[in-house]
Amino acid sequence: MKTLILLPFIILGSLAVAQKKLAVVKATSKNVAIKDGNELDKNAWTLSPKIRPDVFTAERTRKTKYVTFYTDIDSISVKVKPGSRYDFIILLNGKDSCYTRIESAVPPEDKKQPKLAIPDTIPFIRTAHEAISFQAIINETDTVMLHFDTGSWDVRLIKEAIIKKTKLLSDQPEYLAGKAAPNFNKINKVVKLQIGKQVFNNLPFAATDFTAHDMDGRFGWNLFEGKQVEIDYDSSLMIVHSRKLIKAPKGYTKSILKFKRSFMIVEGAMKKGDRKINGDFLMDTGAEIAIILDSTWAAQADFAEGLPLMKTITLTNPRGSKFETKVVLAPAFVINGFELTGIPTLILGTRNPAGFSVNTLGGDVLKRFNIIMDFKNDCIYWKPNTLFNLTYHKS
Repeated sequence: MKTLILLPFIILGSLAVAQKKLAVVKATSKNVAIKDGNELDKNAWTLSPKIRPDVFTAERTRKTKYVTFYTDIDSISVKVKPGSRYDFIILLNGKDSCYTRIESAVPPEDKKQPKLAIPDTIPFIRTAHEAISFQAIINETDTVMLHFDTGSWDVRLIKEAIIKKTKLLSDQPEYLAGKAAPNFNKINKVVKLQIGKQVFNNLPFAATDFTAHDMDGRFGWNLFEGKQVEIDYDSSLMIVHSRKLIKAPKGYTKSILKFKRSFMIVEGAMKKGDRKINGDFLMDTGAEIAIILDSTWAAQADFAEGLPLMKTITLTNPRGSKFETKVVLAPAFVINGFELTGIPTLILGTRNPAGFSVNTLGGDVLKRFNIIMDFKNDCIYWKPNTLFNLTYHKS
């Protein structure tokens, strides 16, 4: 769940005029529970009177839903639809006004954009570790190699790349003089990022210690909100469609694209003997492996029982979390009617680092399909490509 965003107070003022009068909710405790659609989180929010407004971004969906804030003595329920936002005040202990905003994760449409946009075709390199790699230019001066990571969002650069390849530390004279270590919490802004003809301004950005092998950083799917993105592994091309969305070409099949905690989720099934076990799978082009199964899901399905154990390993995700896994040889995986067989499959031995129970499809599976991700209509199209029958990596 994405939450705290600090915005200028003047924006709140202008919205308050539009709403005429802000609703007031009472509280005597800083702790607030939030029900987002059907999901209730009893420890979701802590009131902060100094942040004006304090923004709660609702879970991404293009369907209209309700978001309810529950204080210890009061509540407010707000209808949220794509592009909407609602401002109100939570009055803490009768004296501290906590200016609060609930907004949709889907931003309002930019009506200033041209009605038609030429598709942008951008070549990429598929690395030995299955990263989809692009050359990118930061602030018109710094060239870095970033990978497109469907299991991430916004932009992240590793600290070594920030030091060696960018000018993002140029406002730190003590560091430049060799008198202090770099402060990665006070990096210059990324005011412009260019990948191919795609230009992104004032992006959310942070330093990280981890990303795909041999990459300077990564960019997430949310840069393409409201657009269609084709990944053509056969031709090593990303094709970005903007205002004029295309119909999927012949040979593609369509499925629903879901989102949970900003992660892209598709439905698939593992096969074992005569059993077909359905589940949700997080799409992660930033992962080299084929499939990771959630520990709870695998245990409930008794999936590992009787399957050949290949080995046990330790993995580190992009956020630096380490988790133990065992690797088994899974008989088959099915998605959208397409079946892959003999897949090295990792089974987590600890709590899922995503923060909820979900399986993962990594690059060693995703590369076997040319895919079209439609972030306007929240669907995805699949077509097996020339990599479909390649041998899997030895995990």
